[in-house]
Amino acid sequence: MSDEWRKKYRLEALQAVTKRSAFGNDIDLSDFVTIPKGGANLDETVKRRSLEVGVDLEGKKGGTYFQVDHSVLLSQLASRIKGVEMMPTDEALNKYDWLRSYYWKALSVTQDKYTAIAELRQTKGYFIRSAPNEKVEQPIQTCLYIGTEGVLQAPHNIIIAEEGSELNVITGCTVDSRAKTVAHVGVSEFYVKKNATLIFTMIHSWSDEAYVRPRTGVIVEEGGTFISNYVMIKPVRDIQSYPTAHLVGKDAKAKFNSIIYASKDSIIDLGNRIYLMAEGTSGESIFKVVSTGTSKVYNRGQIIGQNRNTKGHLECRGMILCPTSSITAIPELVAEHSDTELSHEAAIGRLQEEQLHYLMARGIQPEQAIGVLVKGFLDPGLPGLPERLQEEIRSKLALLERKSSPQEPC
Repeated sequence: MSDEWRKKYRLEALQAVTKRSAFGNDIDLSDFVTIPKGGANLDETVKRRSLEVGVDLEGKKGGTYFQVDHSVLLSQLASRIKGVEMMPTDEALNKYDWLRSYYWKALSVTQDKYTAIAELRQTKGYFIRSAPNEKVEQPIQTCLYIGTEGVLQAPHNIIIAEEGSELNVITGCTVDSRAKTVAHVGVSEFYVKKNATLIFTMIHSWSDEAYVRPRTGVIVEEGGTFISNYVMIKPVRDIQSYPTAHLVGKDAKAKFNSIIYASKDSIIDLGNRIYLMAEGTSGESIFKVVSTGTSKVYNRGQIIGQNRNTKGHLECRGMILCPTSSITAIPELVAEHSDTELSHEAAIGRLQEEQLHYLMARGIQPEQAIGVLVKGFLDPGLPGLPERLQEEIRSKLALLERKSSPQEPC
């Protein structure tokens, strides 16, 4: 298939390639490479790192997509899985002419330099689609893995939940221990059709020198539900993301849940925007963060009520363990209709000393007591997340009980 139809996007991208993002630090990506590397394989190190972000490469899941740098090493569905298809995005665009009408429709290629670079230097990405009225019970798992030093990974993902269907996708993004300074600019477009439900869980486990700029757009039609779960409990050099959901159909819903453990000198700038465009739509954003070390965390949330009988709620709960770390909550509510109900709640503070003293009075060592309180504060309880994965996240949080001490986090 000729890619003549993509020329306009590339021309637009060229015009935006120096356009700074509205939020976050400006990152120079010119030194990172997108030249495909050969020799990627699924060795034990890769399998172990992938499992840490919830992706099991042993073939036990219903469907698995696995990409290392710019190479797709695995894209398969188990024979028992019905009503869903999955393949690399470029293959899907070659197979389906109609898919072009979705390409760059949930967000703009000219949004900023990172969307522009994602178009100009695209490296694969996945396409997932659930058929109409199909309830896909087994989660589909995907993994975007960086295995080479100095690589820029720029996938473009498109996920479609057709009318009346239910789809659960778990994505893990991680980097090999042998690769330190890397960059990831991933574009994801979600389309939730009438009365469909799409649950998307993303677990990030980057390196201390990873620069990450995900770009996400969501369109939810009448009666549809979109749930986003985001988890990050490892350090990262600099990450900025601000997914935007457009609720275009009556009674559509969107919910964003974020769990963050910020450590070392990580710079974390996360949030989301929800447009309540149609009658009866509702949106919610819940952000839970613990900050340690010299990390800086920014939580931005915006809900715009544009129609009657709409509801939205923003909530940020932050715990600061070190005087050298910081959390900034930036909630924004915009009412553009008299019959919209919007609210926000933010609470940021230090560890509750009375709770710490309570645990210590019962024989628990200070470092263990801190870990217990942090674990309880961040406990996932995320909707749609398989219990096995919830337990995996809890086990990682439990490590804080053994690693934390009153001095160590700072």
